[in-house]
Amino acid sequence: MTVETLVTWLVIGAIAGWLASVIVRGGSAGLIGNIIVGIVGAFVGGWLFHYFGIATGTGLFGAITGATVGAVVVLFLVRIARRVA
Repeated sequence: MTVETLVTWLVIGAIAGWLASVIVRGGSAGLIGNIIVGIVGAFVGGWLFHYFGIATGTGLFGAITGATVGAVVVLFLVRIARRVA
């Protein structure tokens, strides 16, 4: 993995995590938390879109879209888990 790839992952994770925290109010976890939620969300979103056969497009916009949708799902699941516990 090159430095450029790592920086790209971090930027996409930060943007997706921040967007998800705006969509799911009260879901913000700071910069590091947003990056983690965004990166995990990228995997979840990629799996969901592949499973349902939905194309998000290519490039940066497609990556941010998929990661944001996945991050929203992750934040909802975390919120539900906190209520149950």
